[in-house]
Amino acid sequence: MDLEKRINAFAELGKFLGQFSRKEIKKLDHIQCNDTFFDALTMQIERAEEFNGWFTKDNVLYAFETWSNLLTKNNLTNWISSYDLKDIAPKNIAIVMAGNIPLVGFHDLLSTLISGNKVIAKQSSNDVRLLPLLVKYIEYVEPEFKGYVTFTNEKLTNFNAAIATGSNNTARYFEYYFGKYPNIIRKNKNSVAVLTGNETEEELKGLSEDIFRYFGLGCRSVSKLYVPVNYDFDKLFGAVYDYHDIINYKKYQNNYDYNKAVYLMSNFDLLENGFLMLKEDASYASPIATLFYEYYDDLENLKQRLYMDSEHIQCVVSSTLENAVPFGKTQQPSLTDYADGVDTMQFLTNLK
Repeated sequence: MDLEKRINAFAELGKFLGQFSRKEIKKLDHIQCNDTFFDALTMQIERAEEFNGWFTKDNVLYAFETWSNLLTKNNLTNWISSYDLKDIAPKNIAIVMAGNIPLVGFHDLLSTLISGNKVIAKQSSNDVRLLPLLVKYIEYVEPEFKGYVTFTNEKLTNFNAAIATGSNNTARYFEYYFGKYPNIIRKNKNSVAVLTGNETEEELKGLSEDIFRYFGLGCRSVSKLYVPVNYDFDKLFGAVYDYHDIINYKKYQNNYDYNKAVYLMSNFDLLENGFLMLKEDASYASPIATLFYEYYDDLENLKQRLYMDSEHIQCVVSSTLENAVPFGKTQQPSLTDYADGVDTMQFLTNLK
């Protein structure tokens, strides 16, 4: 199958997903294979929260919107123009996917297929329904994709390279199991925000999206703040109030109540507003409904520390630091924003 066909298939998928937005779900006339797939995906969206309480309709549709915006022919063509995809003999790539947020493994699948390789995917039990349906759509749009993706619950075999995403604990297993193959193994990472106290209300509202989108479960979700000494947290609490309804989600509320009880019994000092707790802590990974914070007194020293700790950090949100993600944009990565900063496409195209 030539590259143009692969690009066109994913561009059609982008158009298909464009019918599903948080504003409305609307069936359009010009979308390929719509009669076969529109109702099926609509049903999966409506039932997603039944199978995984974190996969609310709003969050699933947000993921679809994000991918619809990325999967255009122009975006895909520009993305792959930096790589040599000629004369690639298809190889079998084992992909172990996380399940923390909807379609979290899609970028690995996209990279593998667009580069001309085949996928053997082992999905998390938390996210097993959405991606296979999208793969079926691609196969209907471009029949030559049939046989390029295999989903399995069994032991992974007959692969040439591996991409595995999991926790720090599972990474040790991945390193043992995939160590003799070319591999990308991802561990826990978290995202942080660096505040100066001069942020606008609009920027802090954007930060709210970085904190609460996907209930903070993504590696690109901000789990920690760095703030100057004597920072006024009232401005932050005021800006995040628009998200106060998040406490009405039972799973989030349960985590809030549990973690608050643990903190109080441990006599930790907390700042909280009824749906978010702020705790001073040097760690990067904060529990659900909790945001860690740490004071700094010198921005240059902080920059150096973040650089030294880069293996623990997925992205940094700031309006003052170079190469930082703008407020409100952590969950809108581009096609070249590779997880952990490892160029998946380069890895795939370099396989022998």
